[in-house]
Amino acid sequence: MSGTSDPSREATTDYTPPAVWVWNKGGGGRFAAINRPTAGPTHEHELPVGRHPLQLHSLGTPNGVKVTVLLEELLALGHAGAEYDAWLVRINEGDQFASGFVAVNPNSKIPALLDRSTLPPTRVFESGSILLYLAEKFGAFLPPAGAQRVECLNWLFWQMASAPYLGGGFGHFYAYAPVKIEYAIDRFAMEAKRQMDVLDRRLGESPWLAGPQYTIADIAVWPWYGVLALGELYGAGEFLQVQDYPHLRRWAQTIAARPAVQRGRRVNRTWGDPAGQLAERHDAADLDRSVAPSEGPR
Repeated sequence: MSGTSDPSREATTDYTPPAVWVWNKGGGGRFAAINRPTAGPTHEHELPVGRHPLQLHSLGTPNGVKVTVLLEELLALGHAGAEYDAWLVRINEGDQFASGFVAVNPNSKIPALLDRSTLPPTRVFESGSILLYLAEKFGAFLPPAGAQRVECLNWLFWQMASAPYLGGGFGHFYAYAPVKIEYAIDRFAMEAKRQMDVLDRRLGESPWLAGPQYTIADIAVWPWYGVLALGELYGAGEFLQVQDYPHLRRWAQTIAARPAVQRGRRVNRTWGDPAGQLAERHDAADLDRSVAPSEGPR
């Protein structure tokens, strides 16, 4: 977002950045109402508290899905302590700027987790940190010390570093920007395809990213790149020719078929097919009940 008051100028080649950037509140396109150059709360509101020790505050975007999938996978393994309350954070309405949420995540991004089984309660923010925290807490989906653990963490942190180019880069300019900028779309489409090639090559030599076992690396990468490879992200499957990545697609389809993944994808989702929605989850049985349709961010 530039300092100019006319977003259409971004599509021209004669724009020169000003000496000092000035925030244009109306120039942010679809997300102008929630994007701002400052941190901290905008209003006072305490977070709700459910009955389980793990309190998740999230939305069913790719970063949120990582955590709900891991929690459902842990429950499927029999870890009763992984039961959780999942509270909906309506980011388009600014819920992430409430004082209670900011106290758990000063970065005002979903997901945020509060573990009330510790004294004082432990706050965990950033999706990669949450995955690592839960995997270590329950001793699952994270290899023990050794080369495979290092490889798992390699791919976990690869995802943290790479996905901003996919979401904030390609996804933003291809699907959400107020104007279509050829240079920006080409730049980030090239990077998205390069990243898919990285994954396709790895998955051509290994069934899972870290090796022979399904781990938090797979759980972290799949909601972004697996869903992209299945043609379900940004409506960009044809544009990016996702069929050219057979190993990535095999991996993506295998994960998509896992029952825990199918359950986790529904949590905190309030848009799309009503059968795939569950605004809040407070008990495992919630996922077995019908969910009324509603509209939310896409």
